[in-house]
Amino acid sequence: MVWTGTWVAERLGVELIGDEALPALLGLALRRNPKRAHLLVSSVLGKHVPQRPSVVYGSGLDLGRRVRALLGDEEAARSVVLGYAETATALGHAVADGLGLAPYLHSTRRPVAGVARAGGFEESHSHATSHLLLPEDPKLLAGDGPLVLVDDEFSTGNTVLNTVRALHERYPRDRYVVVALVDMRSAADLGRLDAFAAEIGARVDLISGAAGTVRLPEGVLEKGQALVAEHERAYEPAGTGSGTGTGAAAPRAPRRHAYARVALDWPEEVPDGGRHGFTPDQRDRLEAALPTMAGRITEALRADPSADLSADPSADPSAEAALGGTPDEQPRAVPTPPPAGPRLLVLGFEELMYAPLRLGTALEDAGHDVRYSTTTRSPVLAVDDPGYAIRTRLVFPAHDDPADGPGERYAYNVAGAGFDAVVLVVDSTADTPALHAPDGLLAQLAAHIPRVVLAVVPSYTPTASPYAPYEATPEVTEATEAPERSSMLPEPLRGPAFSSYAPEEVGWLLQDLSDVELEAPTEEREEAIQSGGAHYAESLPVEYQPSDRYQELFHAALETSAARIARAVGTVTETVLAERERPGHRPVLVSLARAGTPVGVLMRRWAQARHGLDLPHYAVSIVRGRGIDSNALRWLAAHHDPADVVFVDGWTGKGAITRELADAIKEFEAAEGVTGFDPEIAVLADPGSCVRTYGTREDFLIPSACLNSTVSGLISRTVLRADLVGPNDFHGGKFYRELAGADVSNAFLDAVAARFDEVGAAVDADVKELLAADRTPTWEGWAAVERISEEYGIHDVNLVKPGVGETTRVLLRRVPWKILAKRGAEADLAHVRLLAEQRGVPVEEVDELPYSCVGLIHPQYTRGATGADGKAVVSQ
Repeated sequence: MVWTGTWVAERLGVELIGDEALPALLGLALRRNPKRAHLLVSSVLGKHVPQRPSVVYGSGLDLGRRVRALLGDEEAARSVVLGYAETATALGHAVADGLGLAPYLHSTRRPVAGVARAGGFEESHSHATSHLLLPEDPKLLAGDGPLVLVDDEFSTGNTVLNTVRALHERYPRDRYVVVALVDMRSAADLGRLDAFAAEIGARVDLISGAAGTVRLPEGVLEKGQALVAEHERAYEPAGTGSGTGTGAAAPRAPRRHAYARVALDWPEEVPDGGRHGFTPDQRDRLEAALPTMAGRITEALRADPSADLSADPSADPSAEAALGGTPDEQPRAVPTPPPAGPRLLVLGFEELMYAPLRLGTALEDAGHDVRYSTTTRSPVLAVDDPGYAIRTRLVFPAHDDPADGPGERYAYNVAGAGFDAVVLVVDSTADTPALHAPDGLLAQLAAHIPRVVLAVVPSYTPTASPYAPYEATPEVTEATEAPERSSMLPEPLRGPAFSSYAPEEVGWLLQDLSDVELEAPTEEREEAIQSGGAHYAESLPVEYQPSDRYQELFHAALETSAARIARAVGTVTETVLAERERPGHRPVLVSLARAGTPVGVLMRRWAQARHGLDLPHYAVSIVRGRGIDSNALRWLAAHHDPADVVFVDGWTGKGAITRELADAIKEFEAAEGVTGFDPEIAVLADPGSCVRTYGTREDFLIPSACLNSTVSGLISRTVLRADLVGPNDFHGGKFYRELAGADVSNAFLDAVAARFDEVGAAVDADVKELLAADRTPTWEGWAAVERISEEYGIHDVNLVKPGVGETTRVLLRRVPWKILAKRGAEADLAHVRLLAEQRGVPVEEVDELPYSCVGLIHPQYTRGATGADGKAVVSQ
């Protein structure tokens, strides 16, 4: 019998060296891929070469039993099995079955909206490199038991090492087991696994079915590409259209493309595979259901093949009747015997390998002559030669609306293989019009195989994780793909390890810089900022410690304003819920750290108190002139539907951050291809008329503006400095644990939340009025700031800080020049006047001011300047 690697070996000089069993296990083909010339084609994997299901499944079971013998039952019960998409998804599942005691997960290239990603990694030689890990149970990979990694071949070891390195950083463990059908490492790669194990301080074992290596001559990649190009041109059959490729059997004469659809009655709550995890209990339920499902397929195969069953039953009720009705209505008439010895192919779909494999083993157990393989994304040259592993290929359009867009898909060694019938098994996500189109896979199969049966397995919809309550609904079919590096960003920081807030109140998408000395005297910072020598986000002001008198003012202000704040919190929260909540979706609150964080926590508390909603809440960094933290956006897109994100801030001044956010989101979406984020900000107070979603447009005292970290969970303002924050890092922040004795963060929250009930009726009336009103921003605040900047000779709107909150910040963090106070606005300005008095800053009473006050930062500041021109010499 001719070895199916002969054709490539003779033309490229590629040699297969190793165990005697290798030629029976592996053939060779040529990839249509610029990264690697050859493809090792397994005869027992069930991907490219149809094989008996019992052989495919048995290969994985045997490897799994060997893993169990290696680990022992106790360690096997603590392990997790991880398979690789798309080729090894069924192999990994079979290994897990052989192991018997462990849950299974496979990587995927299909993002699923709302499912938190537990990790991701790259496969450098593949045509589609990014792998996602999407377990339904976020703790699946977090244990410390052995991790068993399963791939069809272990060649360079890069994919496995990338996986282990990425996961070990997040979920360190003491033991890994690598499993492959064949170990094909070169001599140069043999020592890498041991060296890597020593590097991470873990044991790494390797189990394979056979071992050897591929010897590649010099220049094989270029020669392989030239050979592919030559044969693509020379052997493309005339008139085959998109349905066949090089080496494909000539299409049969046109005929009616009939196929039958079978209702499997797939067991409820059993996933279609391991994309989101698969437990031993679910395996037991599937095992019990397999004989019945195989019987349904057998009935469909014995039905009258002459009936035109190509129409989608969902569009034609009579077609459903022709197929035997719904599962509960299908007749149980005595079937006629099938033709003697029909050759049956069970054809799976890309990553969906395990479900069709197990259906194939059940049909084989029922006495059918069955082969099994699946479609694939991998582009491979087909050559109709006995010494070549890929004899024919069918080419058809993708039919599962893939996130990476439309493209060709392939079924190898199906056409011309003498099959009498094919059972195509897809998941419901892939049962689309493209599958049923004239050039779709069903039509391609019907052109070459007399009998086609379609079996659709329901795509499994995971439940949400604790901090990702977004759930996909049947109406939600689009998934937003986030860049792969977002998968390995760290989880949010939470109290009490970071901040004095309870862990469920907020997750900080920041990196902890608490041990870094970042503070500088206010005057030094101001001079550096205004001279252009530094950005304000590169350092922190020394935390202001309030005097006894100032603390008394804070508590008095909180007592008098708590109900007013509660009303504004309720109003903005109810407005968000009315306009942003949709079926199956809940708003995801994303505060702009740090002023927005207390407001986000209060909005979350309101939604919980009034509606029983547990809204996720995160805090992210945004820096004027530098934009929002793009890595935080990547993390959010990876864990939530971007359309659910609601950005939250404390108040607006002139609207600079509003514009900054809009520009940053636009730039991020253009660069990353992630869409759906709404740049609108929801704020407690909008005196500048810069946003549509607000609690009030009055400029009043919000006590959380009176202090710094001690009213914001003991977290600093955010830091963005190149030597501390890399391109793939979150922005930084500090946790001032040492200020715990002065912390009033939770006292502020509790005081406001205690007034929720008494303001409920007023909130309902406010929201009704707001939803009916024209809330289009007028930007009158920005116009006022521009006028003030010119009138006072400042000529820089960034040095004009309007509103009570911003004025307070000027007095606490910057070098103030003077304060403009609206005549008669005494109730909200007591703390402002006290701070101005303590710092020797004049307060100027003015009329016709749209804000209660405006803080002016010292223009052209040097430590000797007092005037707007920077030339006065008397120091303050």
